[in-house]
Amino acid sequence: MDGTPHIVSDVMTHTVAAVGRGAGFKEIVRLLEQWKVSALPVLEGEGRVVGVVSQADLLPKEEFRGAEADRPVRFGRLADLAKARAVTAGELMTSPAVTVHADATIAEAARTMAHAGVKRLPVVDDHGMLQGIVSRADLLKVFLRADQEIADEVRREVVAYLFPAPLSPIHVAVRDGVVRITGRVRDTALIPVAARMVRAVEGVVDVEFDVTGPRRTPGAY
Repeated sequence: MDGTPHIVSDVMTHTVAAVGRGAGFKEIVRLLEQWKVSALPVLEGEGRVVGVVSQADLLPKEEFRGAEADRPVRFGRLADLAKARAVTAGELMTSPAVTVHADATIAEAARTMAHAGVKRLPVVDDHGMLQGIVSRADLLKVFLRADQEIADEVRREVVAYLFPAPLSPIHVAVRDGVVRITGRVRDTALIPVAARMVRAVEGVVDVEFDVTGPRRTPGAY
């Protein structure tokens, strides 16, 4: 990886189930079940993403079954009532879709997903054309990265950069994604900086330090 963060194109699914605006309710349900996904991009034209239809968009159909005549609907639920009456993807979808570009880092995609409160993001190009889809599970794949690969990157991109002339060899060990750095360095003030840089390495779960600075000369102040 040479220190380059994983990007969305590394982990996204390229084959994507999608529907057009005119797709019917039962067709949407059938595709969700067939592909074992919780949402589908809605496309128009040659494949431009205009929205997303999810299980949450479909549930009001069941929730409001026979309820309209029994009780008034709160103002805040009018949108759900409208979806309960909807029959096509264009009527049901959430629009505009929250999307991400293929060259976005995994961290950027994770922040977008968390901020929007969604489980998956359509991946689009600069023209909004569908390229793939990335899910929460896809973003977690970085934690499958081998410990040795993580250790090599930490040595190359962090230790060699911040501590080029240590007072004793700096040892980097990684177990289950937890990085442990030991040794003696000239400037312990750089340890917090090193911690931030190590945590930025893809696949790192945590970092621990057992690092000391120069020995004090007796009588020195």
